[in-house]
Amino acid sequence: MWPQLVLTGITVIWGGTFLVISKALQWIGPYTLVGARFLIAAAILGAVLRSRLRGMTGHEVRAGILIGLGLYFGYSLQTVGLQTIDSSKSAFLTALYVPLVPILSWVLMRKAPSLGAGLGIVLAFTGMVLLTNPGELVFTLAPGEFYTVLGALAISAEILLIAHFSQHCDPRRVAFMQLLAVGLMALATAVALGERQPEFTPGLIASVLGLAAASALIQFCMNWAQRYVNATRATLIYAMEPVWAALVGAAAGERLGLWGLTGGTLIVLAVLVSTLERRKRKT
Repeated sequence: MWPQLVLTGITVIWGGTFLVISKALQWIGPYTLVGARFLIAAAILGAVLRSRLRGMTGHEVRAGILIGLGLYFGYSLQTVGLQTIDSSKSAFLTALYVPLVPILSWVLMRKAPSLGAGLGIVLAFTGMVLLTNPGELVFTLAPGEFYTVLGALAISAEILLIAHFSQHCDPRRVAFMQLLAVGLMALATAVALGERQPEFTPGLIASVLGLAAASALIQFCMNWAQRYVNATRATLIYAMEPVWAALVGAAAGERLGLWGLTGGTLIVLAVLVSTLERRKRKT
């Protein structure tokens, strides 16, 4: 019960970060922002863990780097895609990670989802699609769409890698390594692309520090909770993230609309169906 509640809690925080990111990008380039955010997050987690990092094994280092690669490519490919497609289309294509996780889990690990989880996946994916207002989307098979689909595949790989390594590694050490890996790769990309120098305003500093603290908490909680929650069920919970993002946006003055309300309802229903089915099976 607690691991599922923890995952639900971090989706609330996760959903709230999108508004902060959109504001911060007026002062800083996207890769510089990701690099600063994750390096500071690694520093925060390292300061909290301190002596616990000394016993880090080579297996945990490799696990953190591999998971970090999935996280980095998920962010990067989505960012590249957003240069040529709008945010609604990006959100639609990124939602493909919801059905991709159970499909890849089935193909690679021979773990078929239960009936309730399968129904939940269908409902959650439908809800995420509706949140993007699909009536206004037009697909042209442009490079941006291709990169965004690859980004969804990278996010799926990240979730599956966490599920794989969480059983045999210390989640705190792995979270530190993946934050460090993402931060270094993102800053290297920013330098290679020649991104503009950030404007060190109070708003940017506050945004980066807030995002860093959120990232440290989110990645640690994901690594810990997925020791007890399988990848498919965790994906259903993660699908709540755009609901919270939409609610935060609505509170800030953005219009949610009928599509958004219907989509959010379906995602909540998906999580409830999966949870009730699991409780019934346990009983």
